[in-house]
Amino acid sequence: MSNPSTTRPGPGPGRRPAPDRGRTLLGPALRLIHTGRTPTRSALTTALEVTRATAGAVAGELAALGLVTVDEHPIGTGRGRPSHRLGLAPDGPVVLAAQVHFDMLSVALAGLGGELGEAVYLPLPAATDPEPILATIAAAGAALVRAQRRRCLGAALALPNPVREPDGTAPAALHFGWPGGTPVVQLFADAIAAQDLGPRGRVPLPTAVANDANLAALAEHRHGAGRDARHLLLVTSGHRGVGGALVVDGRLHTGSAGLALEVGHLTVDPLGRPCPCGNRGCLNVETDPEALFSAAGRAVDPSRPLLDQARELARDPSARAAVDTVVDRLALGLAGLANILNPDRIVLSGLHQDLLAAAPTRLPELVARHSLWGRCDQVPVVAAEVCHAGLVGAAEFAWEPYLRDPQAVAG
Repeated sequence: MSNPSTTRPGPGPGRRPAPDRGRTLLGPALRLIHTGRTPTRSALTTALEVTRATAGAVAGELAALGLVTVDEHPIGTGRGRPSHRLGLAPDGPVVLAAQVHFDMLSVALAGLGGELGEAVYLPLPAATDPEPILATIAAAGAALVRAQRRRCLGAALALPNPVREPDGTAPAALHFGWPGGTPVVQLFADAIAAQDLGPRGRVPLPTAVANDANLAALAEHRHGAGRDARHLLLVTSGHRGVGGALVVDGRLHTGSAGLALEVGHLTVDPLGRPCPCGNRGCLNVETDPEALFSAAGRAVDPSRPLLDQARELARDPSARAAVDTVVDRLALGLAGLANILNPDRIVLSGLHQDLLAAAPTRLPELVARHSLWGRCDQVPVVAAEVCHAGLVGAAEFAWEPYLRDPQAVAG
């Protein structure tokens, strides 16, 4: 857009006219309401650093787009003027969130505010090539879209492997043996396009794919234990392996090609277990559910989800020695990451969250002992708070274009 201070009359040099200024504030305002930081119009006025009239106009336009609600009657807080409460439209649009796990698939619809509908869980298809997996997800997602009354504006998928930017390929899908360079973004878009979404699905439906740990970190930063952290490091172990992600000033750090923060392949025991990446003793195989069962000398029940069993084992007093062994390895990895990244908060999810609960003193103390600045500047190590963080993060990814430009909802 051209510079308004030189092309049109206005209130003063460098000042945008009020209508333009209001439009540029729609995205920041929706993001604030979406993350629960501005529950009232007064709070929105303060956060945006604008006049009450401008904040009212911005909230009104978001309401007209069907995204937020503005209480007709102002509420008193005991201090200052009463203000109008802001909320998210209960009948507003949704997005489709999906996730590929090591041993199953999940899909759900999600509104703004981290609101996740009931998730549908599906077994992996007999053939775990990308096409049948993505077709199964697309069919289940389309059924959810057709069965509800809210408009669906986009879809995003969380994958348990890296996704290269900007071409959207999977350079390595170690769990399923997909060929390197699988065009997963295009395949997912094609799978969704082949479905009947009914009258409430945007056609074509915008789609996106990202790494599951990256998306979980996004969910925790916006709606969970990572709120307000400037440099948030998330480390997680799900059904198999270890993932990690870094959020810096509200944005995911994904590196030059989307492949940054593969923390699972940090070596914590050079003589340890072999890793699918070709190395030995990676965090990926020394602190995941299989590593805990190996340390405990216990057998896995193949009829039950591996992560559920590992979480139970982490709480079993008779497995304390095994828990300590895995905690010690995890602490070494976290300390190394803290030395390199200097986060102001570390969030642990999946099995690592249960290991923290089992060793709430031992784990943070070992991280501090092994990190360069730990004894004088200990990094808080906290448990994740968002349930189904991969799905919630996928929803965040699908919502992102509309958080940047809410008017795109009407397109």
